[in-house]
Amino acid sequence: MPRDPKTTRNEAARLGPRRRAADSAAVRTRKVDVCVIGGGVTGAGAALDAASRGLSVALVEARDLAAGTSSRSSKLIHGGLRYLEQFEFGLVHEALTERGLLYTRLAPHLVRPVPFLVPLEAPVWQRAYYGAGVAIYDTLATALGHGRGMPWHRHLSKRAVRRLFPSLRTEGLHGAIRYYDGQVDDARFVMSLARTAASYGAHVLTSTRVVDLLRDAREVVGVRVKDMESGEEYEIHARTVIAATGVWSDDVSQMFTDRPGLRVRASKGIHLLVPRSAINGDAGLILRTEKSVLFVIPWGGHWIIGTTDTDWTLDRAHPAASAADIEYLLDHVNTILDRPLKTSDIEGVYAGLRPLLSGESDQTSKLSREHAVVEPMLGLMLVAGGKFTTYRVMASDVVDHAARRLGNVRPSRTADIPLVGADGFHNAWADRSGIARRHGTTVGVVEHLLERYGALALEVLKLVEEDPALGVSLTGAPEYLAAEVAYAARAEGALHVDDVMARRTRISIETPHRGTECVEQVADVMAAELGWDAAARDLEVRHYLARVDAERDSQRQPDDTTADAARLGAADVRIPHP
Repeated sequence: MPRDPKTTRNEAARLGPRRRAADSAAVRTRKVDVCVIGGGVTGAGAALDAASRGLSVALVEARDLAAGTSSRSSKLIHGGLRYLEQFEFGLVHEALTERGLLYTRLAPHLVRPVPFLVPLEAPVWQRAYYGAGVAIYDTLATALGHGRGMPWHRHLSKRAVRRLFPSLRTEGLHGAIRYYDGQVDDARFVMSLARTAASYGAHVLTSTRVVDLLRDAREVVGVRVKDMESGEEYEIHARTVIAATGVWSDDVSQMFTDRPGLRVRASKGIHLLVPRSAINGDAGLILRTEKSVLFVIPWGGHWIIGTTDTDWTLDRAHPAASAADIEYLLDHVNTILDRPLKTSDIEGVYAGLRPLLSGESDQTSKLSREHAVVEPMLGLMLVAGGKFTTYRVMASDVVDHAARRLGNVRPSRTADIPLVGADGFHNAWADRSGIARRHGTTVGVVEHLLERYGALALEVLKLVEEDPALGVSLTGAPEYLAAEVAYAARAEGALHVDDVMARRTRISIETPHRGTECVEQVADVMAAELGWDAAARDLEVRHYLARVDAERDSQRQPDDTTADAARLGAADVRIPHP
């Protein structure tokens, strides 16, 4: 009897130690059509786009999937309401079209609506001005019929706002406008994107750093990489190379010339997490500041508060949030809350770098979020700029450029390819009570798993059936199961404790202890899955604890320079195990 195609695809999407070894062996012996450098959302998107067109693909990432910018965003799938003021109607429409595709077709298990309030402090002109902007926003989302998915905006009175968001100060308040955007766990989205690419045959190699480009005369013909787990170096030969390296774009260019193919500036944005109990409200907030946009976003049992927008020229792998950054956000959010937040309310802090195409403006908030694709050398394509929401458009554009060299390549198909976990999600959600009953767990646990894994939640529950010990909650992070750690190592490409704490789960930012209370438990589960000996397991724990200490220290420093120095006090986890 033939196997179910969906089951076959899910099995092909598994990123475990055996798959990594097989992929590493395969790319050493066979030239691929496309080698993608960078495991963020654009790189993973390009790998899926190319593989789904029938091309052979290698995706190489120096650290972990989404280890850079793509795990440190505001967790929004949005059109960018503020870009309407810059008359970027095309960019906003493009992003809203992608938002509709993601929510209705491609990733309904990972993208969900979140309401936002735009508070009004002037009774007439602000309601007319912002109301017109939000109306245009909703209209652009509806155009071309891709399925907007989100409810329409509404004008609210002061009394209605008070009921919806009791913590919002009422002095000078004249009501609000409520509109909707999408929310996503950015790191899990990228991981699912890479797994989907793997299901189409892409070789996904994390912890694999590009150390040089291979050239034949004036043409790039592949890359030389270093396996950061074993320390071994080897070559991957490719007909085309795509660099989707974000704020590292200039580094790739400098491998063959002193002139960058794309000029990219890094803009640092930091976010705070506070418990849901610290603010009483049932919607997010969006407000203008003198330097950026301030978001207050509901996130499960937490609120995300962000963001800053400042130039960053220091370490790009581990951008640091300083005490000044944190004070800036607290000062601004406290102007609108009836109970001011204190530093003691903060559960987590994270900092990320946006890759912005350089322009003449000295203010990063005014640089364009459009993207660009260039071919600075035959066989090498660079793509940079853009935003998380429009990753699929960026990926399609850069693969189109590669296709001109490769010839006879079909058009992009990714507008019709759901990510792993999407197929069967709605049916599983409707049957969540039945799933809970059949697996002897609670509906709350099933809902948590469905919102993180989609239909693949059943694979996590199967691990608990096979080993009931994996059904326990993690110490200090009770919403997560030990089975999720095992699944991260077995099927989601996690190689280190940091991968699980910071990206497969969000324990590193969602708990006041930042993961220190469960690191031993997580290391034990991973050791069993990945075959670590006692020395390797203890090294992982020490590395993670040092990371937490360094981040806490950096957040006490007064400025970027001292915060960066403090964060660099912890070595990167990507070192060969003994």
